[in-house]
Amino acid sequence: MFIGKVSGTVVATRKDPKLYGKKLLVVIPVDENLKEKKDYLVAVDTVSAGYKEYVLVVQGSSARMAEGMKDCPVDSAIIGIVDSFVIDGKEIK
Repeated sequence: MFIGKVSGTVVATRKDPKLYGKKLLVVIPVDENLKEKKDYLVAVDTVSAGYKEYVLVVQGSSARMAEGMKDCPVDSAIIGIVDSFVIDGKEIK
């Protein structure tokens, strides 16, 4: 599991039927200082996340255990929206 920041959406006119109705978001992983890393990934949104929100992302078999993802061909899923962070005793919002 890792924390990332939603940076965009993916529109796919054709996709696996099990993904119909699922929102696909572009997520940039962040480090412990909330600095964006240079990678990005596409994750299925299971919690109605929005643009520029910090989110919790799971990958692999954990992604297929997220709400509504059973038997779906996914490798990354957004499972939570972060409200605040506490790192080394300091709260970051």
